[in-house]
Amino acid sequence: MASSAPELSARAQEIVTAARELLEAEGPDGLSMRRVAARIGIRAPSIYKHLPDKQALEAALVSAGFDECAEVFEAAAAGAGDRLGALARAYRAYALRHPHLYRLMTERPLARERLAPGVEERAAAPIVAAVGDPDGARAMWAFAHGMTILELNGRFPPGADLDAAWEQGIAAFRGG
Repeated sequence: MASSAPELSARAQEIVTAARELLEAEGPDGLSMRRVAARIGIRAPSIYKHLPDKQALEAALVSAGFDECAEVFEAAAAGAGDRLGALARAYRAYALRHPHLYRLMTERPLARERLAPGVEERAAAPIVAAVGDPDGARAMWAFAHGMTILELNGRFPPGADLDAAWEQGIAAFRGG
């Protein structure tokens, strides 16, 4: 599917940066067009000269998240003796560092046509390469996402050894 995501102007990028700061600091409730505009000293309607709607702003945030994940995953996999383990640890660490962006990226249908071209595929490529096939990579992603979102939501019992649970899950994927 071809992307309809526009190339971001410098002002649009400034808007996205302000939105990211609000999202990281306050979560999705802090992410309103009015608050983003106030953060950069413009009126909310002025945002629409640079981004057509809030969904475009969210798509730009998700695109940036995928781009960052790609960089993190590529760095984790480079030269790692255990690429799968390195990628799983990098995935978990990224989500725990950026829980609000992670949720924005994963908790609703993905408007792929609004993303920057190639960002989702680039983020997935190191996982596909480590697992060996796209279906296996999807299964690994489902495991990693499930573990991550349960951890973010505080759903594991107190004292649960999450590192051991991650290692056991990763071992299952290593076994084929």
